[in-house]
Amino acid sequence: MKPLFCEPIQVPWELKPISSAETGMEALPDGRIKFWLRHDVLRGVTLQMLVWWFKHIDGDIQINGVTYPRYRIWHPSDHIRHQYVKRCSDGSVGPGAIMRITEALNRNPDFLIDNYVVIEQLDESGFAFSPILRGVKVGRAEYSFTPVSNGMLYENSLTIGVPWSRIGNRLVIPRAFPKEKGIAWFRHNIEEVGSFEHFLPELYAQAMRA
Repeated sequence: MKPLFCEPIQVPWELKPISSAETGMEALPDGRIKFWLRHDVLRGVTLQMLVWWFKHIDGDIQINGVTYPRYRIWHPSDHIRHQYVKRCSDGSVGPGAIMRITEALNRNPDFLIDNYVVIEQLDESGFAFSPILRGVKVGRAEYSFTPVSNGMLYENSLTIGVPWSRIGNRLVIPRAFPKEKGIAWFRHNIEEVGSFEHFLPELYAQAMRA
């Protein structure tokens, strides 16, 4: 059995169940596969908090008096490490910046993700990035944020493959990102996004006071 990558962090909240969100998967005409999620409403989370978070994932957070990397707390069992590899010319994080994301979906080493991704959108309407492999964009993740009466509606999708190679998509995707990995991504993402309610409002308030 392969070793797990990180010991899980004990957080003082329960992760949301997969039943709390709507999920779906569809095959696109060009052979790409799209996985999508509509999360349970996030209570106590604002547009400004979400934009700030994606610009400040690096850094630390205290939970029960213990200091941890923010990224690890976002998903306390699956996340391994995060790095802003390239920032914008002014030092900020936005379109054109590059991140490296390392995580093991559902703590399964067979579902390891270790990708460089280029940010393409980051504002109050949403967040989008594309994984890059040898200089080629091999997918796209899209997040949308919509205020509703009782909180924030958070929807996102992950599209795997390239739009210009239908045959290549059908040959590569079943091995690189099989359906089972997509289902693991559903659970991971629901747990990850659901955690925002428990730590982001206070973390954001601390940052605004600093």
